[in-house]
Amino acid sequence: MAVLNEIDLIFSQIVSAIEQLLFFSIGEMPLIILWIIGGGLYFTLRFGFINIRGFKHAIDIARGKYDDDREEGIGQVSPFQALATALSGTVGLGNIAGVAIAIQIGGAGAVFWMSIAAFLGMSSKFIECTLGQQYRQVNSDGTIAGGPMYYLTDGLDKLGWGKLGKALGILFAVFCMGSSFGGGNMFQANQSFAALTALFPGIASYNWLFGITVAFLVGLVIIGGISRIGVVTSKLVPVMIGIYLVACLWVIGLNITEIPHAISIIVQRAFSPIAVEGGLVGLLVQSVRRSAFSNGAGLGSAAIAHSAAKTTKPVREGLVSILEPFIDTIVICNLTALVIVITRMYGENIPADINGSELTAAAFAQVISWFPYVLAVVIFLFGFSTMITWSYYGERCWAYLFGEQNVLIYKGVFLIFIFIGSVVNLGAVVDFSDMMLLAMAFPNLIGCLMLSEKVAKDLQNYWIEKQKG
Repeated sequence: MAVLNEIDLIFSQIVSAIEQLLFFSIGEMPLIILWIIGGGLYFTLRFGFINIRGFKHAIDIARGKYDDDREEGIGQVSPFQALATALSGTVGLGNIAGVAIAIQIGGAGAVFWMSIAAFLGMSSKFIECTLGQQYRQVNSDGTIAGGPMYYLTDGLDKLGWGKLGKALGILFAVFCMGSSFGGGNMFQANQSFAALTALFPGIASYNWLFGITVAFLVGLVIIGGISRIGVVTSKLVPVMIGIYLVACLWVIGLNITEIPHAISIIVQRAFSPIAVEGGLVGLLVQSVRRSAFSNGAGLGSAAIAHSAAKTTKPVREGLVSILEPFIDTIVICNLTALVIVITRMYGENIPADINGSELTAAAFAQVISWFPYVLAVVIFLFGFSTMITWSYYGERCWAYLFGEQNVLIYKGVFLIFIFIGSVVNLGAVVDFSDMMLLAMAFPNLIGCLMLSEKVAKDLQNYWIEKQKG
């Protein structure tokens, strides 16, 4: 136990030091928050509200309306598997524990600003996933190497900014690996175990055993690479989302008369935050942080998964990706928030001794007494699918930096961090996860902004081709 406490202390000190180095503010607003929101707003305007006018077409693509065996192209997974893989990296504990944390810190109004950030983020997802397809590389063994590392390096090189692109590519890869160890790994392990201990307090001292067990299970999947990950996530994600949505709708349906009041509370607290450090600015900061953690828009991670999809039309894959922030944050996070608000588990009603996923479980228990047991299983599966997806993201960045022949080293380190996440405290894990995830937006959005003209022309040509049939 003394060794575990020492690990916790050292990790907390490292996180505090990194936070001071990475982030600075303009007034009270961190620059990274302005960068993510500004990027989403710019791309929404630049692509003519692609998050609205491309929405129906994106659904048609996802359900296979435009599938054509003659146009499968090069890739390792189907467009649906790429979508499922990217969703499994975002739809998860950010929607359960993340929303609860946002409401604990920022109040019920946090989810309103999370939704606004997600709406703008749909446009950011479009450009980064389109670029991921356009600049992907095919290795000698047929595997795909793609993501921001490659469109930053190759895309900016073609614009005459080769050295800048290479530097940004390396920077992104480092931050993405950090994110794979943090939000994509430790946070998932931490909150999965928290959900179990809330139901079975007697296992609290066995966090080390939980970490070892989960590391073993994750290892069995990630050893097979993106093909196996795509198969597993395409099976797990629809089931997990289905179970969780049915439970949310059940609670909301039994309290349907409370919905107007709950929505009123969320909107009112969005503009009149109560007891939030920094007032409205503090609420915006927390909301954008949780939104970015929830859907990854602007961070570039999903482009790694979508680059492996079989398609000859990069814009089509970019359009599919706009569904992710919508499903992830605008739908699932809002349903979670409604459950929490309807059951009055917010503000002064939050018990002092629960955090994150425990709060969401307590909210469900107000209506469905036995559901926390089912939710614990769902949370574990959410965390598991997120971990295997983020292992692939980090692996691709590792390969970009050190070569394909060394990816087994990365996988070993990734499994070690599952154990660390199981034994350290939530606060340090959340801070580390946020820092690494948000830092990815700096190099990624620079590249997206510089390459946006090319994507805009490709999108225009795509619409012309579509109109011609």
